[in-house]
Amino acid sequence: MAGLKLTMALSHYDRHIPLFDGSVQAEGVDLQVLEVGQSEPLKHGRDRHERMLQQSEFDVCELSLSSYLMAKSRGMPFTAIPVFPRRLFSLSQMWVNVDTGINSPPDLIGKRVGLSTFQTTLSVLAKGDLQSEYSVPWRKMDWIVSKEEAVPFKPPEGVRIELVAAGKKMGAMLEQGEISALMVPHPPQQALKGSPKIRRLFADPKQEEIKYFHKNGYYPIMHVVAFKDEVLAKNPWLAQSIMAAFDKAKETCVAYYDDPNWSRFVWGRHLFEEERKAFGDDPWPHGVKKNRANLERFIGYSLDQGLIEKKLEVGELFAATTLES
Repeated sequence: MAGLKLTMALSHYDRHIPLFDGSVQAEGVDLQVLEVGQSEPLKHGRDRHERMLQQSEFDVCELSLSSYLMAKSRGMPFTAIPVFPRRLFSLSQMWVNVDTGINSPPDLIGKRVGLSTFQTTLSVLAKGDLQSEYSVPWRKMDWIVSKEEAVPFKPPEGVRIELVAAGKKMGAMLEQGEISALMVPHPPQQALKGSPKIRRLFADPKQEEIKYFHKNGYYPIMHVVAFKDEVLAKNPWLAQSIMAAFDKAKETCVAYYDDPNWSRFVWGRHLFEEERKAFGDDPWPHGVKKNRANLERFIGYSLDQGLIEKKLEVGELFAATTLES
């Protein structure tokens, strides 16, 4: 019997390759896996989050944790499984203009700081981490955003958010000193090209992130995998089937690195081993239990930043059949 036909939109990470090439499949599902980017256009376009949240375009979708929390708090018809395909530390994603006198986190106070959007998960994490880890109040900065928000919200009173003019690029604004700092999920092109005007906020971000991991016990979540509610309502077994496929894909991906020449990195295997020493065997756990502290802290950040009006419980976020995972 043919499986249920579904579409699933994902970015093109190594841990998704087994889903794209069909070497891992979800039981009982004829799954069309679409390469859809968020910031970058892939085979099936970009703006994945907006296309799911605003148009319900896909049956299953890799989705911003922050926007998902906002959608869930507003009763929008989406439900996630505890699979987290993207994670980032905020500390490596904080960039500054070298001429603005910013040498440590407190120097950001009073400065104009660029974000993708105020609600972008990396934005929420960076603001929250500055306040929680470095005692730098995020409300004491002026926030400059590059595009409209995926889920509309009313900013907290006194918070300054400015949308840049059409055609303006944040990386160029940072290089030219129009903003003092930039916190985004992908490095600005000017930094990738070696601009002498741009550097990371932290001189040794890797050590800052190792310290963060050992203090807090997790690698911060960026994305979840969410279903349209109507799909899960008709087929509640899908939650566990799709989750099992992601578990298997992750195992398959880890095995790629048994070959020291699998990646283009000359020292790819060395890096794999170094990361295992720093972060343990699995800094990418699926399931509710191993991610509860990670999720609870981010929910607190979202509440503090005015993105949700009341605290959500972790159990409210995921399909009922996955809550014991």
